[in-house]
Amino acid sequence: MLRPWLDLPGARAWFDWAAQTTGTDLVRHGTESDAETIRDTAVAQPLLVASALASLRAVLDDFAVPGTTAPDGSGPWPPANVDVTAGHSVGELAAAAVSGLLDEADALRLVAVRGRAMAEAAAASTPTGMSAVLGGDPDVVLARLTALDLVPANVNGGGQVVAAGPLDRLAELTATPPARARVMPLQVAGAFHTDVMAPAVAALAAAAAQTVPHPPGPVLLGNADGAPVTTAADGLARLVAQVARPVRWDLCCQTMAGLGVTGLLELAPGGVLAGLARRTLPDVERVALKSPDDLPAARDLVARHAARY
Repeated sequence: MLRPWLDLPGARAWFDWAAQTTGTDLVRHGTESDAETIRDTAVAQPLLVASALASLRAVLDDFAVPGTTAPDGSGPWPPANVDVTAGHSVGELAAAAVSGLLDEADALRLVAVRGRAMAEAAAASTPTGMSAVLGGDPDVVLARLTALDLVPANVNGGGQVVAAGPLDRLAELTATPPARARVMPLQVAGAFHTDVMAPAVAALAAAAAQTVPHPPGPVLLGNADGAPVTTAADGLARLVAQVARPVRWDLCCQTMAGLGVTGLLELAPGGVLAGLARRTLPDVERVALKSPDDLPAARDLVARHAARY
């Protein structure tokens, strides 16, 4: 996932700095590691946040010059041409950095703690997981999850809900799905965004207590309810609590529509959220950053839609 980005001028120096900050060998994992290795959420989460931030740096053409010292992480944040930002699950940490709530370095430090703590919480519980439920009547789907004592851990809109809980109950959901719905098990380490992650909340809270947040520049939407973050302290508290709370991406999209968002840029590794937006925000122009080949389209979208809010 990182190989094409590393060819951009200055990118490798930035990723080397990010690797030091997270304590994770991002370049090796992003170019060589197999799927089973990256399935470890302690590896996946730093990779996801680093790739998102690096891709926005690429859009802004603001990597360090090759051969100079590694960047200090202060970054071009918040970007003047971003009006609203939001991130799905761990992406909320990248969004917090884009908004200026967190410095890049703090976002990377916190995601390293978050990833390790969530992996440990999952390993300490009875075997749990997550499955996407696609289609079906929303009320019927939620009723079925309640009957199986499963948690709607991600309510994504566009006919997609992610159920979380014990593996045996998820297997029963797959065997007898709600009417007109199909169930797709996800390759994750445990029941994220549920009470199973309570120990991870405590670990992240301890790390966050050493972090100084800043009032967000662009509007930053919270995963819990789609509402704009009101203060620096509110934003940091939301990031911590969200580890064990369901993600309401449907409400984030509703807020974006209400704010009059006209252009959506999904940072790397892009595709999933832009796909959801085709159904939830059909009138919003979208670009997903899947590789550097998408940079011209991303820059064009930013130039045409920035500062309209």
